[in-house]
Amino acid sequence: MTAIETLSTHDTDHAQLHTILHAQQAAFRAAPMPSLEQRLQALKALKGALLKNKQALCEALSRDYGRRSHQDTLIADILPCVAQLNYTRKHLKKWMKPSRRHSGLMLVPAKVEVIYQPLGVVGIIVPWNFPVMLSLGPLITALAAGNRAMIKLSEFTPATNQVLRKMLADLFTPEEVAVIEGEADVAAAFSALPFDHLLFTGSTQVGRHVMRAAADNLTPVTLELGGKSPALIAPDMPIPLAVERLIYGKSLNAGQICVAPDYVLVPEDKRDEFVAEYQQQFQAMYPKGVASEDYTSVVNARQYERLTRWLAEAEQQGATVLPCHPDARDDQGHRMITHLVLETRDNMQLMQEEIFGPLLPVIPYSDLETTLATLRRQPRPLAMYLMSFDTALQQQVKTTTHAGGMCINDTVFHVAADDAPFGGIGASGMGHYHGKEGFLTFSKAKTVLSRGKFSTGKLITPPYGGWLQKLMLAFFLR
Repeated sequence: MTAIETLSTHDTDHAQLHTILHAQQAAFRAAPMPSLEQRLQALKALKGALLKNKQALCEALSRDYGRRSHQDTLIADILPCVAQLNYTRKHLKKWMKPSRRHSGLMLVPAKVEVIYQPLGVVGIIVPWNFPVMLSLGPLITALAAGNRAMIKLSEFTPATNQVLRKMLADLFTPEEVAVIEGEADVAAAFSALPFDHLLFTGSTQVGRHVMRAAADNLTPVTLELGGKSPALIAPDMPIPLAVERLIYGKSLNAGQICVAPDYVLVPEDKRDEFVAEYQQQFQAMYPKGVASEDYTSVVNARQYERLTRWLAEAEQQGATVLPCHPDARDDQGHRMITHLVLETRDNMQLMQEEIFGPLLPVIPYSDLETTLATLRRQPRPLAMYLMSFDTALQQQVKTTTHAGGMCINDTVFHVAADDAPFGGIGASGMGHYHGKEGFLTFSKAKTVLSRGKFSTGKLITPPYGGWLQKLMLAFFLR
């Protein structure tokens, strides 16, 4: 194993990060524009390796979590990557094609086009909640755009990292794709490297540190953060249907999703109906509570302790906590089913911070317009969910509230739209990837003006004041 192949969890020599980066930069300079065929071949190979390793990845993620539903991994980690690979391979030729632009009368005769060049070396910082999708997803886009990549995996998913590292090492040289592991100090050093672009997925708090470190190198960043994504149930929406549409988005991966519904706003006269319906539907999905094979654990003891601490704090301040199943917690196995939290206060920790787990505050409201005004004053979340069939209300919420993305009468599935950008706004992030927008994020759109033997540029050079220049200025300054 050479010095540039990988950093193990125990090897935190920051100098190696620069060695890997310099090797990739040199390789990029030697081959700065991979062909369409080369890119397609890389994507094809990656798809084959992913399908070959899907069972190993499911088992590894379950080991990392203590228990993680294989179905959760297949649906939320493996399937999105396969779909993205298929979509990208189908459209890449069109994306790479230079686009013709109008030169305008003032520049005639000239040809203007925009070409899409790879940026160079892309850094990808991966969180623990979906380590396959959130490492390979950005990698797919980076490779499609012709870049090389360094991937910093989370220290909280060591078994999954081992599978990913071997899979990628079998496909790519270290000068093409390099996998980095290590603790927080390695992540900090990684974010301070002079990448050509840096993509970070994680918390808003850490995102600020990443952007600050990148600023020293003027490294452009794409930040996929999170925030408190609301689910608003309008008065016209039947409660059973509303619960059906949002419960999966909160149950998948035990709510450890950046776009999971963080809290629910429900008409005050329907709050109790919502609680009863949610508990009933949850028990139908997970009849054994925390013992259900289909239910995923909280990732580790640290995150579990955070959630239980927030619950205890809320109860001490007067909140009512209602588990959705009698078998609600397994402290030793850090497993917790969804807990509905009523009578919350704004100063509670779970109302201040993104929950990122199986806690769901249920907040009644009496006036819809007041509620919408309150939402507009909040930090802009990564997702907004509206449950309503009122088309006028749908249009109002779509156009007057801000969020990274939105679902109407559903949750989380907008992330799976291959032909649409994904990204936050404000405190929930900046920039986009997925689909064509991802290709553009990891490319330099360079304008190229070409002239032949004749150029009108000579007509405007000094000495100034000739009759032809005066005529031209009079014409264009109308």
